Amino acid sequence: MRTVIGVMGSGHPLDAASEARARALGRLIAEAGFVLLTGGRAAGVMEACSAGAKEAGGLVVGVLPDTDAASASRHLDVAIRTGMGDARNVINVLSSDVVIALPGGAGTLSEVAHALKAGKPVIVLGWDPGPALRAAGRVLDAASPEEALALAREVLGR
Repeated sequence: MRTVIGVMGSGHPLDAASEARARALGRLIAEAGFVLLTGGRAAGVMEACSAGAKEAGGLVVGVLPDTDAASASRHLDVAIRTGMGDARNVINVLSSDVVIALPGGAGTLSEVAHALKAGKPVIVLGWDPGPALRAAGRVLDAASPEEALALAREVLGR
């Protein structure tokens, strides 16, 4: 079975630097042979990371909040339509072997919290989820997409 790396982050428009970082992370995940899982929408980190992975020939899975694929990124290979709204965040993290969290809001924080409660490794890239979540479990910091992927490999034992 292939390893799934879940990338969580803002669903809002990104500045150029944040978009480039998310896109590079997606590309690196694909080049390493991992499956990319995101929230699946054509917005923010989900769109940029999915685009990077797809451009590198990777397999891209999106777990959508809706029952249709109207909001889906065009870069998805598999769109999972949940109809669960934000409750799909639990599916995102439980379906991932490792979670990499980029800057985001309450939804991203909930994904980090769910991942920690589930015992999943969490790597944060470019932000701090706060002391409460840091105290709840193991959170690793990465300064670049390359470092995030190296940490993911380390926690996976690869």
